[in-house]
Amino acid sequence: MKHITLSVILFVLFCSLLRAENPNIIFLLADDLGYGDLSCYSADSKIPTPNLDRLAGEGMRFTDAHSPSGVCTPTRYSVLTGRYCWRTHLKTGVLKADSPPLIDLNRMTVGDLLKKNGYYTGLVGKWHLGHTWNLKDPSGKVEVDNIDWSRPKKVGALQQGFDYSYGLAKPGWTFSENDKALVEPTEKFDLGKDSAYLMGGNNYRGYRAPGYDHKHMLPRFAEKGVEFIKRAAKKDEPFFMYWAPIAPHKPVVVNDEFVGKSGAGVYGDFVVELDHRVGQLLDALDETGEADNTLIVFTADNGPENIAYDRIQGTGHYSMADWRGVKRDLWEGGNRVPFIVRWPDKVEPGSESDEIISLTDFIATVAGVIGVDLPSNAAEDSYNILPALLGEELEKPIRPAVVYSGSNGVLAIRKGNWVLIDSKTGMVSGEPEWFRNERKVTPHDADQELFNLKRDPQQKQNMIEKSSKVADRLEKLLGKYVESGRSTPKRG
Repeated sequence: MKHITLSVILFVLFCSLLRAENPNIIFLLADDLGYGDLSCYSADSKIPTPNLDRLAGEGMRFTDAHSPSGVCTPTRYSVLTGRYCWRTHLKTGVLKADSPPLIDLNRMTVGDLLKKNGYYTGLVGKWHLGHTWNLKDPSGKVEVDNIDWSRPKKVGALQQGFDYSYGLAKPGWTFSENDKALVEPTEKFDLGKDSAYLMGGNNYRGYRAPGYDHKHMLPRFAEKGVEFIKRAAKKDEPFFMYWAPIAPHKPVVVNDEFVGKSGAGVYGDFVVELDHRVGQLLDALDETGEADNTLIVFTADNGPENIAYDRIQGTGHYSMADWRGVKRDLWEGGNRVPFIVRWPDKVEPGSESDEIISLTDFIATVAGVIGVDLPSNAAEDSYNILPALLGEELEKPIRPAVVYSGSNGVLAIRKGNWVLIDSKTGMVSGEPEWFRNERKVTPHDADQELFNLKRDPQQKQNMIEKSSKVADRLEKLLGKYVESGRSTPKRG
């Protein structure tokens, strides 16, 4: 009995020490948010974002952070695994609502890493990395009427490193908790092509739970995020929350109290609401006394939708700021994203870094924060940016280069001031002629694009012919990264 009692005491002491040494970690991933949407990134922004401005003022703002892809699923894969998604079978586009899991169950995720090291882990919001449902007819398709909604997913977030999950039970429109639909989606609906808040003309149709409304999403995700923080604060172990709202991604569904709160139309109002919901999470950290022991990252999965061009003409708001390109594109506006980190007593308040980083670097940085080594077969494209966070003097860049992909599968590589796009154009989603004329873009007929971002940040002048040797070096490095299966040095 004494032996058991001593074991319990030692375990409690271990948990207490773990909590004291390792910070809570929260990763906030906005959806389709532009570099120029936050007022702390663009003085010309017509969208007030006081809570995110506060986060930046209390932490570090990166000015050269990149999503590894111009679209959703590949970025989320890379955030959680530290591996470029184009190394998987998904070379173009995103997963469908009925797609099987993209992450191999044998591959380490950041959730796995932290759970293994004593963290309580949770996902709130968008998953979009595939799942496996229990089907009524196993030989049939993954369709709403063939899913056994009374049972949780066979494979979902809970099998990939998370103790708790709350999101949507796609392919239905219904909320799910711990990978199980809360209400069966039995109601057929079709919003049509002309609904104003869809912003882009996509149909939103299918099956939803009775009473489900898109407007419930953002408030519900905030509510569940707050609940997770308060529940986790009562535990002995530190916590990790991956909070991924579907905002400001369409459908753009602004709740009444935020309508008219920006100068950038209904989209801007939606960003105002997103900022408010982030504020609710920050308030929960303050209320629980966990703020000082929590590392928070806020960023976005890619640049803004191409409706951003209409927003320029309608309101004068540039979601992509001074960059060229939008979501899906390989130009900077498609992948240069806000990246804010707050970590009290570790990251200098009001600081700024121009270090070139990728969202793929999250898992290696987390490993650095908690002081563990990553296995050799994990996070092959993830670099530890902790030295930049801590404001250390760096003799050389942390990353030799960054690779990012367009939704069409084309790759680009960035090294120093140079970026090589392995295509005739970095455009995927479409760029209006009036915008090219406004930016004074020089047309070309070359097979690739090469830009010097220091001299030409708006990517107006293709340097592929004048600087062919630079292009050759970048092309060889990109080929090496593709062929070797990793862009980081081998571990172990």
